[in-house]
Amino acid sequence: MDPGSGRRAELLEQAVAYLATHGLADLSLAPMGEALGTSKRMLLYYFGSRENLITEALAASRPDVAELFHAVHDADSLAAASHALWQAITRGRQQRPIHILFQVLALAPTQPERYLEVAREAITAMMEPLVPVYRKLGYDEREAAARASLLISGLRGLCLDRIVTGDEERIEVAAAALIATAVAPPG
Repeated sequence: MDPGSGRRAELLEQAVAYLATHGLADLSLAPMGEALGTSKRMLLYYFGSRENLITEALAASRPDVAELFHAVHDADSLAAASHALWQAITRGRQQRPIHILFQVLALAPTQPERYLEVAREAITAMMEPLVPVYRKLGYDEREAAARASLLISGLRGLCLDRIVTGDEERIEVAAAALIATAVAPPG
């Protein structure tokens, strides 16, 4: 194992926490490096560019949808996996890091040259693993993709609403309703 890979992994983990707290809009690698106990030069050494660092931080911070949904075999297990995803982004391990995704998605329309591709990849990476899950449960290809989009985009939107409004009770009811709709049998 390359001795630098441990330091790189450590810096990536620290970068995720830094970005979730400080944001992307005015990100400068020099202050980030200082806060992480390194330098801009070393961040560039390990990640190549600001954009690569953001891309890797986003990938490292998102829930592993394929892992969460790998054991789905019926509507009940799909609902359970959906609730586990909701738990992860609202109260679990991804609660703070999902802020990075929200920032990338918000910046993509106004700074497409910098953020559009990484935003698209982030959406695709969370939605695509669900399509075969829905197909396995009897949905045709088009409906499987639509249900995967409904579930992922809907939960993401509700999570953002929860962060912005703080209205946890209303959002929990909405998330339960969304999940029930997204796991309803095809037809």
